[in-house]
Amino acid sequence: MNITDTFADFAHDHVKRQNLEPLKAEMKDMTPAELLYGLQDCEEHDRAVVFRLLDKDVAIDVFEMMDPVMQKDLVVSFTKEETLQLLTELDPDDQVRFLDELPAKVAKRLLEGLPREQRQAAAQLMGYADGTVGRIMSPVFFQVTKTMTVEEALNRLRMKKKEIDFPVTMLYVTDETRHIEGMIPLSRLVVAEPATQVAQLLGSYDLDVLSTSDDQEDAARFLQRADAFELPVVDRENRLVGVLTADDAMDVIREETTDDMYDKVGLIDITKRESDRSHNMINGSFAHVLRVRLPFLLITLAGGMLAGAVIGVFEELLEAVAATAIFIPVIMDMGGNVGTQSSTIFTRGLVLGQISMGNFFRQWLKELRNGVGMGIALGAFGGVIAGLWMGMPALGVAVGISLALTISIAVGLGFIVPWILVRLGFDQAAGADPIITTIKDVTGLMIYFTAVTLLLPQVL
Repeated sequence: MNITDTFADFAHDHVKRQNLEPLKAEMKDMTPAELLYGLQDCEEHDRAVVFRLLDKDVAIDVFEMMDPVMQKDLVVSFTKEETLQLLTELDPDDQVRFLDELPAKVAKRLLEGLPREQRQAAAQLMGYADGTVGRIMSPVFFQVTKTMTVEEALNRLRMKKKEIDFPVTMLYVTDETRHIEGMIPLSRLVVAEPATQVAQLLGSYDLDVLSTSDDQEDAARFLQRADAFELPVVDRENRLVGVLTADDAMDVIREETTDDMYDKVGLIDITKRESDRSHNMINGSFAHVLRVRLPFLLITLAGGMLAGAVIGVFEELLEAVAATAIFIPVIMDMGGNVGTQSSTIFTRGLVLGQISMGNFFRQWLKELRNGVGMGIALGAFGGVIAGLWMGMPALGVAVGISLALTISIAVGLGFIVPWILVRLGFDQAAGADPIITTIKDVTGLMIYFTAVTLLLPQVL
């Protein structure tokens, strides 16, 4: 079974028939990554049902891999108790990332429902400024003092094994006031003599420390350059308060790279914004849909009236050569289809980061060249057919020129119109096509009738 549309169809069929056992059995053989991809393509109702069928540990793994928007959409269908149960299984930094996406009142209610220790850990992280290491660090780590022996440190680790649900690779050495004095790999501790003091193992081991106020992107890249699995984080008093792990650092680098890319093109997180807009357009009220779409449809209506006025101006031409009217839909439809193709290509390239401010005009000129090439080819083909069909070579030339110019203009509009709408903060998905259609219809008709007037003067 494929893990995209096929799984979504399979899940939808079994959820609809309330025959969940085969679905549950199928998912047992899927990895968390495969389950995530499958869930992304499921309908919202199906996604909630499918997620509830997962084993607890697998569900946590899948949930942690989701982006915050998908997490938020999923828990909308959960009860408060279900959400709290899921939330308590997350690491504190993941809890904060999830709570950040929720409305403040909802986040506060959920935070109050967490066990005291988890509530304190999450609240501590939420107290740090957004974009800093303190906001993304994990407050869960294992510490020892340098006066301990290796045997005492290992015994302490064994005693706390029930409290530690993460792989321990590093032990942090602190004094009685939690001031960090060093760090020791667990592997180094295990091979040491039991009577050896922890202080003797600190020797030549370099200590790289981050601060809670450090910029999260700078810290993530520092950890990457250091080729470390994790680094300790201290507060202003140099007390150990958490660790920055490699997986959290990679999340930051990925998010910051995306933000930097969109910032360069004058956008802020277009993927999230487009996702939210899509959700509101699909699930929003009629008033919301009307508010977003109606203004652009009014533009189309006005454009249609204007196109009718253009046709009215050339009414005598249409009466003199009735064959002229036959090719009006051809020219308008071809321009519309090509314009829609270009706007779709632009939107996909922008969301995927393949189009930016730095290369937009280069990409636009390339698309324009493609449009001119397609226009010439389709214009020549359409013009020959029109001329032979009507037995009027001059009309064929007019049709060919009109197709070539209209298609070229539509391709250019297909890139530039949605780009302008995005830069101005409007919903390009709802507004691009109506504006493109309006401009293309009016200009296409003007070009066509002008070409016919110039090439068939004998009909006037």
